[in-house]
Amino acid sequence: MDIHAIAHLGRFKDIVFILFKYGYGDILSRLDIPSRLRPYKTPEVPKMGTWERLRRMLEDLGPTFVKFGQILSLRSDLIPAPLARELSRLQNDVAAGPFAPIRRQLEAEWGVELDELFVDFATTPLAAASLAQVHKATLRQTGEEVAVKVRRPDIENTVQRDLYILDVLARQLHEHVEFLQFYDLPGLVRELKRSLLRELDFRREARHIRIAGANLEHNQYAHIPAVRENLTTSKVLVLDLVQGHLLSEVGTLPDKERHQLARQGIRVTLQQVLQDGFFHADPHPGNIIVQRDGHFTLLDWGMVGRLTPLTRQRLLDMVRGVITRDSSSILETLLLFARHSELEHKDALEREILDILDIYHSLPLGQIQIGQILMELTGLLRQHRIQITTDLAMMVKAMVTAEGSARLICPDLNIINEARPIVERLFRKRYSPGTLLRNLRRSMHDFGAMYKDLPRQTRNILEKMEQGAFTIRFRHENLSSLQQTLQAATNRLTLGLLTAAMIIGSSMIVTTGVKPLLFGYPALGIVGFILSALFGLWLIIDIIRRH
Repeated sequence: MDIHAIAHLGRFKDIVFILFKYGYGDILSRLDIPSRLRPYKTPEVPKMGTWERLRRMLEDLGPTFVKFGQILSLRSDLIPAPLARELSRLQNDVAAGPFAPIRRQLEAEWGVELDELFVDFATTPLAAASLAQVHKATLRQTGEEVAVKVRRPDIENTVQRDLYILDVLARQLHEHVEFLQFYDLPGLVRELKRSLLRELDFRREARHIRIAGANLEHNQYAHIPAVRENLTTSKVLVLDLVQGHLLSEVGTLPDKERHQLARQGIRVTLQQVLQDGFFHADPHPGNIIVQRDGHFTLLDWGMVGRLTPLTRQRLLDMVRGVITRDSSSILETLLLFARHSELEHKDALEREILDILDIYHSLPLGQIQIGQILMELTGLLRQHRIQITTDLAMMVKAMVTAEGSARLICPDLNIINEARPIVERLFRKRYSPGTLLRNLRRSMHDFGAMYKDLPRQTRNILEKMEQGAFTIRFRHENLSSLQQTLQAATNRLTLGLLTAAMIIGSSMIVTTGVKPLLFGYPALGIVGFILSALFGLWLIIDIIRRH
């Protein structure tokens, strides 16, 4: 995409100014950004740490960029741990918007006035975020209290505009800034677009809530609020209102209750990850409400993670390796999660894994955190320039967040003791006769399908080779920047030759004395000298600017 063709130049100019404001002008100078979009005077860079400066910049850029930072914070395989911790502090809390547009949107979605559906509807929201806000209401028909989550008016257009600009910047940075290519910024923007557009569809969040409710139906501690299906649309989500306190506010509970709450929270997380393969991606204390009866409720199911059965098996192997301190098992399983398994120094990586495990080996079991170990292990892959799948990165962040939430109310919680029985139970189930028989049947079916298709596929390949129709395609990547450089060099060379030719031609004309004259010299020669000077000056300025 061409930055010059962007329709939203006003917003793009604001973004460029904020990037310069926070000290990223040197990176922007490498991009093909028109000079009219750059600030005339470079703003003074705030005095703060590098990672804090990046976080503050994302917050200033608005909700789309905040979400980008939050997704990036999940990728411990891509970014350093200090940056991941800083980005996890990103706040998307904003002031509540005026109620009149919210009311109009609600009535347009439901096709009736609010008074027909509700006895009372609070105009002041319970919570307000960048994408939506939540209001308390009382149903007229039943008198039950509900929470109404409504999308901010026009937020979809804002997000689409910013995603377009962010995609342009990501592609430019990927092409022109070499050290950023490992991070695959265009891929991260695609992931952001997929995540954001899904979060904006509240029907999808309603499905997530129903799935989580079914998975945790028999759990006596976790509570998932019911969805009011008849009132839920793509822009409005209506749930049963949950009364209680945030997890961060339950420090006054007795030690026994806090310990039990922390234990059950970790067990629910492990069940979601290892057994169900469907988990809340951000179980921080602000998303957990503790009710008076000791139940806890997980809120905000807009962002979830999904793990395939094969991924869950590999993850179970890795967690078991952490518990039993089996470095070889951890290494082999970790590489299966990598996007590619090319590794030049496998022995060195295994030694580094052993170093991490040795650090935790000397700690009491109560101080060991599975999520923290997994984050350090995936960080090792980042150091070896190996990327892992998004699912694994999201799971690691969810585990770290869940453990942090549990230790907030019970610092001495022994997480290994809570994980061990769950892991052992799932291993027994994996190798039970029934499971082995199902796996054998599946393998025989796959082998039979392969055996059936192999002769036909082989014959097709041989026929194409015999007919001369067998082709191999090669794809060149990342050559656009080289093409642009060569084109710019060719243009400058052409302009230089044209300028030289005009100087020589004008000199010859001046000596002829041909009329009309200007200041006693042929006018055509004078005009040629002036144009040559302008072309030469422009060429010099362009060369200096690009360097």
